[in-house]
Amino acid sequence: MVEQPDRPRTVSKQSLIAKTRLGKSPRSVAGQVFVLQVAVVVLLVLGAILALVLESRRASESEAVNRSVAVAQTFANSPGIIPALESPAPTAILQPLTEQARQAAGVDFIVVMDTHGIRYTHPLPDRIGKQFVGTIGPSLAGRVYTESVHGPLGHEVQAVVPVTASDGTVVGLVSAGLKVKNVVTAGDRQLPVILGTSAAALAVATAGTALVTRRLKRQTGGLGPAEMTRMYEHHDAVLHAVREGVVIVAQDGRLVLANDEAKELLGLPADAEGRHLSELRDLDPGTAELLLSGRVATDEVHQSGGRLLAVNQRPAERHGNGMGTVATIRDSTELLALSGKAEVAGKRLALLYEAGVGIGTTLEVVRTAEELARVAVPGFADFVTVDLADPVLVGEEPTGTGRDLRRAAVNGIREDHPFYPCGRLIAFVPSTPQAMGFDSGHSQVVPDLSVAHGWQAQDPQWARRIVDYGVHSLIATPLKARGIILGVANFWRSEKPDPFDDEDRSLAEELVARAAVSMDNARRYTREHAMAVTLQRSLLPRALPEQSALEVAHRYLPAQSGVSGDWFDVIPLPGSRVALVVGDVVGHGLHAAATMGRLRTAVHNFSALDLPPDELLGHLDELVNRIDQEETESGTGIGITGATCLYAIYDPVSRLCTIARAGHPTPALVRPDGSVVFPDLPIGPPLGAGAAGMPFETAQVHLAEGTQIVLYTDGLVEERTRDFDVGMELLREALAGHRREPEEHCQALLDALLPARPQDDVALLIARTRVLGADQVAERDVPFDPATVAETRAWATGTLELWGLDDLVFGTELVLSELVTNAIRYGSPPVRVRLLRDRALICEVSDGSNTSPHLKYAATTDEGGRGLFLVAQLTDHWGTRYTSQGKIIWAEQPLPAPAADLDGQPGPSTARPVAPLSRSASAAAEPAAAPPPSGER
Repeated sequence: MVEQPDRPRTVSKQSLIAKTRLGKSPRSVAGQVFVLQVAVVVLLVLGAILALVLESRRASESEAVNRSVAVAQTFANSPGIIPALESPAPTAILQPLTEQARQAAGVDFIVVMDTHGIRYTHPLPDRIGKQFVGTIGPSLAGRVYTESVHGPLGHEVQAVVPVTASDGTVVGLVSAGLKVKNVVTAGDRQLPVILGTSAAALAVATAGTALVTRRLKRQTGGLGPAEMTRMYEHHDAVLHAVREGVVIVAQDGRLVLANDEAKELLGLPADAEGRHLSELRDLDPGTAELLLSGRVATDEVHQSGGRLLAVNQRPAERHGNGMGTVATIRDSTELLALSGKAEVAGKRLALLYEAGVGIGTTLEVVRTAEELARVAVPGFADFVTVDLADPVLVGEEPTGTGRDLRRAAVNGIREDHPFYPCGRLIAFVPSTPQAMGFDSGHSQVVPDLSVAHGWQAQDPQWARRIVDYGVHSLIATPLKARGIILGVANFWRSEKPDPFDDEDRSLAEELVARAAVSMDNARRYTREHAMAVTLQRSLLPRALPEQSALEVAHRYLPAQSGVSGDWFDVIPLPGSRVALVVGDVVGHGLHAAATMGRLRTAVHNFSALDLPPDELLGHLDELVNRIDQEETESGTGIGITGATCLYAIYDPVSRLCTIARAGHPTPALVRPDGSVVFPDLPIGPPLGAGAAGMPFETAQVHLAEGTQIVLYTDGLVEERTRDFDVGMELLREALAGHRREPEEHCQALLDALLPARPQDDVALLIARTRVLGADQVAERDVPFDPATVAETRAWATGTLELWGLDDLVFGTELVLSELVTNAIRYGSPPVRVRLLRDRALICEVSDGSNTSPHLKYAATTDEGGRGLFLVAQLTDHWGTRYTSQGKIIWAEQPLPAPAADLDGQPGPSTARPVAPLSRSASAAAEPAAAPPPSGER
């Protein structure tokens, strides 16, 4: 353990040594150390004062430069600067704005000049129009330039900023700045604060130097003065230069910080910082509630005065240690306005897209008008009416002034509208927007219908009803396509409060333009379709011929997509027989219709030869092949791409139906009991299919009286959505079990099998069979002996007297004498005679020969050769048809008219008058047991 007296001695020794070396006592040395320490502290304090003064002035100058740059850039990038520079009087627009901005930004001047440095604005009005004092070259090159110059206000610190257009060219310059003395004065005002701070620092420097140093390092994170200055500059720029408000609110609701932008946006007073938010009366309650709540908010919109503010709020510390919240505020009024305009533009684009898709889906004029009315409601208008010229509805171009229009479509948000109904013909007076739009070709906008006297002149009472209904605005836009005005589209508003304006006019015109093109296409198609249908119907039978063998009903439906080559026909044949024809030419259009007409004419010509069905189809096939070959070789046509045909002959005496078909669907037979059968018929190749030499076959079907023969084209049973077999089964189901008239069956089949808009033509022919009874048919065999001619005449006379046809006895005797004599002399047995009492008296003489007689004209000196001439004179028609057993020569005589009509007056005679006979003819007409043969063969 060391004794206590030793330490003093050691210290004394050290002190002695120190005194020896310094020449002073330890106390003085300590005093010197203290003085030195004080001197060092004083020097440090003085240095700090000097450094702070210099730094303060430098910071003031830097702040002045930054503020000048920020103010100049803000004004140069403001939205209206370029239009103002391009206006005729930039000074009148910009001078008030620059003065207002200068006072708000705290700068001494804001000068706007052109690219030659000529001032548009200046705080001193007499300096406007003079040359700017400063360097503008760098700014004309697109850079920001700062400098210190001696200008009109004295020694100034200024920044020059370019005003650039959208293409990058410099269209003007903006300069902002401060006077140097104001900058220095601002620094001098900080000197008392610096001195007071230095005195306080000097008082506590000795005791707290280490502590302060240590604490400063801890609080600043080791940052030096330069870093601290840079942070201050950044803080100052963020708070005062950016166009976004920054608000810091303490946890107790006091406003800690609000930059200039926040004060302007929120309308805060200058002394707002440090006060509780509840004390700020001008602050919007909704915004105050958000700032006091401390909750997180992202782009929450609040209204402050006439502005819409987007507020974002977050806790001040990441871990929420009670430091309050930071909120950023930006003015989104213009942004919302632009977004609203963008939304409106988007809706209009969507409307135009919908119009492009939804208008013109069909080639029907009225349907297109209805689509226009449907698309425009309710996105553009509350009600839409479309009025078209009458010729447009039938495919023609409008004629006249166009003031007489027919309402084609009406659509709106409500059904109980007050407008004229569809189909009404409206004669618009010249003062109405519709008439003016039709005459001028330009849209007419009526913002207020209640004061539009020209519109009300059309029908004052009706106009009052429309206005009382709430309709207040109108756009009448002409439907114009390819230089032709087709009508007028009217857009009405009632629920939408805003009246129509010029932007709505442009939208209406674009909307109507698309519809007008589709409508004109539909009009042209309607015209062409009507022409084709007219041609096709002219080629079809306009009226069915009178005959007694069949009760016929028919339907023909042209396809919606265009005419086709379907046809049907009913052709009376000799012997009370009737031919039924149904055919279908492949393809659509005028060529198919013309081809159908050629084939129908050919069938009529071939049927006049009384050919069997198989032979007729064979000749028709040869004709089609010949037409194809001729048109292919000449290059003048496209030929016949194919055709099907069914030809049937019904005999009401034998009740036999002989049928042949060339690629055509099988007919349906509806029996009297309602059952349906499809007869098994041989099928030949389609006409013109190139199957040369392939024969067509016939089949005979015995039909009971009252059986209905259903002939049709494939358009009735075929459809894209179903198979052919399904269609045939549907046909059976629609016919079976129903005892309908042919007309009823026709309509029932169309209703059951056809869609609303058939894609193919449909030809339907339903014939119910009748039978010539025994009281209408008389026949007998004639022995192959000329002496039996007299017996045949006597038999015929008795038969006619029994039928009450005494007036036809004389002529019938002559006809039968000639025909029977020719059959016996030039024909071969067996010979048979048949009389038929139908719509005419038919005389038939058959024999086993195929040699046909020919009509000759005998000279006056000839003793024979007048027999068939007499037959031709005494009958309406005569001819020859061939059978498998030989031939039949027939002749028809008209039945005499009834003696009197129902009213008791004499009825007109339908019998053809008999030509007076010559002397030789009279001699030949005298009755004889065996008249001389005519010798005609």
